[in-house]
Amino acid sequence: MMRDIGSSISDAIFENIGRAAGRVQENKPLASDLLESDDSYLVVFDAPGTTASDIQVRYVDDRVEVRIDRFRDFYEGFEMRYPGRGLALDGSVTLPSDAAVDPETAQATLKSNGTLHVRIPKAETGHDEDEATDVGVETDDSETNEETEAAGEGETADVEDVTESGDEGEDDNA
Repeated sequence: MMRDIGSSISDAIFENIGRAAGRVQENKPLASDLLESDDSYLVVFDAPGTTASDIQVRYVDDRVEVRIDRFRDFYEGFEMRYPGRGLALDGSVTLPSDAAVDPETAQATLKSNGTLHVRIPKAETGHDEDEATDVGVETDDSETNEETEAAGEGETADVEDVTESGDEGEDDNA
């Protein structure tokens, strides 16, 4: 009986530690890098354990915003003992104040190494800051080197201007 009580207490402790670790991960912004070339900006986010359908990418004002809603896979014959991974992850990167970009032609590609590459081409004039633009996410399973990835090669994502899609009532922070 004492062994059962001890086991129950340790199970509860591990579960609570795991849930706390997941909450810490969810409250910490996604790690990211901002790179610039002559013709575009490239924002690279860490997006581990995700699929393209888990990811939302938006360009709002002068920021690239990413929201990841991951799901835990079911593993037959196993039960969850330590739920330690955060499932809802967010991140954003603000472009330089003098950046003039064309977010309607932006591309977002989820790489096989677990990184999300968001490429935003530069433009002659800036984007209207009153508009938000959704960027579709594609998956690139090909094994390419970093120079090719940085050059923006890969599959092109669909881009949707939020103001024209009828989604104006949606929460911009989602």
